[in-house]
Amino acid sequence: MLRLPKLQIRSVVKTRPLQLNATRLLATSRKFAPAAACITLNQQKATYFTALWKTTAILTAVSLTYGLSNSNVLALENSDPLGDAICQAIVHNDFKALKRLAEDPKFSPNVYHRYGWTPLQVAVIQDNEPMVKFLLDKGADPNLEDQYYPRSHQAANTRQVDFSEDLLPYRDYREYTALHYAVIICNPNIVKMLLDHLADPLVRNSHGLTPREYLYYVERFTGEQNLEIEKLLHDKENSYPKDKAEHDERQRKAQLLKEKEYRKKHPLEDALKDRIVGQLGPIHALASAIRRKQNGWHDEEHPLVFLFCGSSGVGKTELAKALAQHLHGKQLDKGFIRIDMSEFQHKHDVSRFIGSPPGYVGYDEGGQLTEKLKECPNAVVLLDEVEKAHPDVLTIMLQLFDEGRITDGKGTTVECKDAIFVMTSNLAQHEIADEAELLRLEASVSSDAQTTGTSAVIEPKSGSDKDDDDKKVERQISLSRKFIQHVIHPILYEHFRRDEFLGRINEVLFFLPFSDEELREITSRELSRWAEKARTRHGITMTWEPEVVDVLADGYNIRYGARSIKYEVERKVVNLIAKANENDEVLDGGRVHLVVDKSMDKKDRICKLEIPERGGEKPSSGGWFSKS
Repeated sequence: MLRLPKLQIRSVVKTRPLQLNATRLLATSRKFAPAAACITLNQQKATYFTALWKTTAILTAVSLTYGLSNSNVLALENSDPLGDAICQAIVHNDFKALKRLAEDPKFSPNVYHRYGWTPLQVAVIQDNEPMVKFLLDKGADPNLEDQYYPRSHQAANTRQVDFSEDLLPYRDYREYTALHYAVIICNPNIVKMLLDHLADPLVRNSHGLTPREYLYYVERFTGEQNLEIEKLLHDKENSYPKDKAEHDERQRKAQLLKEKEYRKKHPLEDALKDRIVGQLGPIHALASAIRRKQNGWHDEEHPLVFLFCGSSGVGKTELAKALAQHLHGKQLDKGFIRIDMSEFQHKHDVSRFIGSPPGYVGYDEGGQLTEKLKECPNAVVLLDEVEKAHPDVLTIMLQLFDEGRITDGKGTTVECKDAIFVMTSNLAQHEIADEAELLRLEASVSSDAQTTGTSAVIEPKSGSDKDDDDKKVERQISLSRKFIQHVIHPILYEHFRRDEFLGRINEVLFFLPFSDEELREITSRELSRWAEKARTRHGITMTWEPEVVDVLADGYNIRYGARSIKYEVERKVVNLIAKANENDEVLDGGRVHLVVDKSMDKKDRICKLEIPERGGEKPSSGGWFSKS
């Protein structure tokens, strides 16, 4: 193998010689000689590079052989093609194309080119002031660092075309910011624009140089002083910490104001009511507590802790999910932590909760709660069926609820004062259900029933106006304070046996069985859900008459809650349609209509299936019970 001699050239920004051999001299010969800056070389420097030009021409022929064999291109992982398109538009000075790309909903000025530079850095090195201003106005971050590192001939060639032809293609440009490149081109206007947008003058590139230190090497190479740029950088170095703090505070306040305006337009109560049927009391109480926290009217030293009590299937878990969805949106996988406390019924299960101590099995895995709280300290944590947990696990929660922190098995303290803890329990479910049914019965015969509580009773609104006859007004019932203190609290204390645990709960919310109107709403939603599945999976249109809702709602079991309605719809409706589909009585594109068999006794009425349209012979996209 031919071993080529190494050459030494002095870099503009280095004090020591830069070693280059044939494998690093693969750039086009016409652009190899200029140093790392986009600066026209003085005539005094031309003599220095003459010998290098000649040597480069000789080495290029030999180097191409190596370059072709080393064609593997190492680009950034997860790079966005949009970044390449934006950089191309800037290089070609195509402002119309850039503006057209900016209209894309997915547009971001902070995407990276596949070889590691940002659109703003390209606009700067191209000395294009209008595009620099445009990108900064679009939110480009001037402190993003270049990630370019020479790894192949093809990568070096791409840099010459897609970034700048006047920079050494094989130089390490990692950690260069837009401000470093603005110093290279010596444009005070661009430097000022970047500094005005909080570009950091103290950041160091891969060679350990700040922009102002880098400027000294540029001046030494060109022989020209850039006093204006030096003054801008020097002044900003002194004021940057204060300016950055003020900017961050303005951004924080602006973000808080934006979030507040959004909450005013989209109240939390409305988002929760879209997911939860009834349970107005828990919804309003939960939303009020979250609102206090979001607006700074809370004790920041303690997390919010709720206990949801009530029968199974009345919306306790679903309300916690709806809250997490509203607060964390797309980050729901991290923002919602659900732990089934029935899995922690033994003393040794504490180690699974917070992690095993050193030397024990599972030490490296961490705790189920602590590891997830490390990822998202402000998560909504659902502790399901908390009454089933071992008392030692509840002891761990005392510190968690009181001080907003927990120490894992490794001795690491996890701060979670911004977390929201929701515990659910079926304790006293029968007492709550019986009392609610009694209150609802009293409310149905008396207009003087209590009106401050947790479950809705719907009654026609009185009045002579004909339009008012069709309107309905929500009246609420609630468990009395006397009932809660003399019946519910003794049951809770009898189980947990510690006032210090119950005393750390901000609010205990009671979920009552559904009223008749709420049952009809749940049934209608369940039918609509299956109608959507029928349409998307099979192209079958599913309709029903109003009496069907009443028949299905009669299948409600107060002990099983909304789940009993779900099972009732599956037994009495889905089974009929699935059988008709199996027997080819209705095919894809057909239509089914559910009616009530009125020939039977009122108590024994069942649903019947009518098939107005059988449908075509299109192949099914999947079984009736397949996942949509």
